[in-house]
Amino acid sequence: MASPGTSPSTTTPPTRHTNSHARDVGGRGFLLKLVLVMLVDALGVYGILTAWNAGSWGIVAVLVLLLVAVNVVYFSPRMLPAKYLLPGLVFVLVYQVFVMGYTGYVSLTNYGQGHNSTQQDAISAILQKHEKRVEGSPTVAVAVIDDGGTLGLAVLDPDTDVVSVGTPDQPLEPVEGAEVGAMGITAVPGHDVLTFAQLSQRQQEVAGLAVPVSDDPSDGHYVTTDGSKGYLARSTFSYDAATDSITDSETGTTYTATDAGAFVAPDGTELTPGWRVFVGLDNFTNMVVSRDLGGPFLRALVWSFVFAGGSVLTTFALGLFLALVFSDTRVRGRRIYQSLLILPYAFPAFLATLVWKGMLNERFGFVNQVLLGGAEIPWLTNGLLAKVAILGVNLWLGFPYMFLVCMGSLQSLPSDALEAAKIDGAGALRTVWSVKLPLVLQSTVPLLIASFAFNFNNFSLIYMLTGGGPNYPGLSVPVGETDILISMVYKIAFDRGGQDYGLASAMSIVIFIVVGLIAWAGFRRTRALEDL
Repeated sequence: MASPGTSPSTTTPPTRHTNSHARDVGGRGFLLKLVLVMLVDALGVYGILTAWNAGSWGIVAVLVLLLVAVNVVYFSPRMLPAKYLLPGLVFVLVYQVFVMGYTGYVSLTNYGQGHNSTQQDAISAILQKHEKRVEGSPTVAVAVIDDGGTLGLAVLDPDTDVVSVGTPDQPLEPVEGAEVGAMGITAVPGHDVLTFAQLSQRQQEVAGLAVPVSDDPSDGHYVTTDGSKGYLARSTFSYDAATDSITDSETGTTYTATDAGAFVAPDGTELTPGWRVFVGLDNFTNMVVSRDLGGPFLRALVWSFVFAGGSVLTTFALGLFLALVFSDTRVRGRRIYQSLLILPYAFPAFLATLVWKGMLNERFGFVNQVLLGGAEIPWLTNGLLAKVAILGVNLWLGFPYMFLVCMGSLQSLPSDALEAAKIDGAGALRTVWSVKLPLVLQSTVPLLIASFAFNFNNFSLIYMLTGGGPNYPGLSVPVGETDILISMVYKIAFDRGGQDYGLASAMSIVIFIVVGLIAWAGFRRTRALEDL
């Protein structure tokens, strides 16, 4: 019991000021959470509307589920762990699961240059491509308008004096309140009419401008050459929905839609563009049996294994050797040597690769001119020598990393194991082979597996040093003797005449499976090493 005149120090109830401060902090935290969730909801609703307009119902469903999950998790007091897990799960879903799933979907289609969109888009493009001015059609007054950054046309009907407005994606529709003067259409409500100076600056866009008359592409387009006068152009090709074919009215040739996503004539002539269709496992089959791809693909697969395995073995061997040498305390100035040995690792790899490319130049390179007395050795243009050069350059780039890893492993070796080997009379080589190497491998095998996976997809070294060359002669695909799978995928997707994203996606899946199996087998081996 407290004596008179004293106040208890541990039983004082919380003051009203403390409760008020806690309520203020909690209120500000809730408002901040509310604002952040509102921003996420706004972004999600925008994505839902965009996907809805594009007809991507799967994306719409996923976004709706994610928004519901975000609001339920962050406004429920019982889901505290989920508040920390949900952001990571969303990023995994968007950047991993979705990307992998979409790549798998593309690999089952003929998606690529000339097969990018739907059949309806292909029909519109083909009809527009073969348009000519309708015989006897009058020249009409037009004005080029800017519709939110997209150019369109305002067309004056000479018979009714009605002005219609449209864009390449929106057919002509009448508008009210347009102003027409002696110089033609001068103003259109809700649109900016381009001036002569603006027309001159965007002349190329104006010359390619074509606005459809209606939703039926057979009705033709209005086109202009100078931005003030135009005419009706209609295609010499016509599409028949009943037979799913396109007929050339000038020659009478009929092109019929095929399962390959293209209109083809009886003589095999194909109209471009085509459209995207499902081809099943054709891409996976073509990469093995195709005349242009079968042989190069298998060679690239084998070289990918050789390059990745050789890179890991050579860099690890050199790194371990240097680590064994410079971990010996008897070496004078070893700290300076250790610092110098990691310099290649500190230099950007792509710049070092470009330097080596210049040094290995057949006629002017430092290696040939200085080190080899003016010899002209084709380091980068001969298939075998180019592979040797790649492994040598990668050895220069990779050994500092392995040197650091092995130095750390050697410094952490248990001293009792080394003392036991010394007592047993083991020499230096026997100690390294039977004691140090197994213990180093136990801690470095996961890193060696990661290094193998990295080199299996080491696109930058191949692309910067040899570009995958020298190329195989007589192939439609620009694939070379030093291409690994990932550089071959890049060439098929972007560097060849017709970009084939479906085939490139199929090859990407093969790379994923190969690397995944190697990692799985490697980590099983890691568990075995843990028992040593």
